Amino acid sequence: MKATLTNYRQSPRKVRLVAHAVKGKSVEQAEVQLSYMPKRAADPIKKLIKSAVANAAKDGINTEGLIIKNIEVNQGLVMKRFMPRAMGVAKPIRKKMSHVTVALSEKSAEKIKNNSKPHSAKASRGNK
Repeated sequence: MKATLTNYRQSPRKVRLVAHAVKGKSVEQAEVQLSYMPKRAADPIKKLIKSAVANAAKDGINTEGLIIKNIEVNQGLVMKRFMPRAMGVAKPIRKKMSHVTVALSEKSAEKIKNNSKPHSAKASRGNK
């Protein structure tokens, strides 16, 4: 239940903003959120999530209730271009690419958050 996007022509720093917004959400919630997101990376990530769902369906897994377990953005290739500067000097311009990997998992009942731990930060301090 994985899908990868390699050499996506946008810097990883910009793509991570979109990736962290949908991490841990259900596939349906993520697709709705990406539809209304104004970032350029939203459409390719939405397409990548759909590809991961199709991979899960191909493996015989029920696509209802899938969540985005992990979405990882790493740096890919770097295109190097040069810009002429003053006094005949050429300065480099680095155009970075991204590798995006999406892993899906099935939602389980065990992931219900337990809020039974008391938060007693004030109780640990002594009264003075």
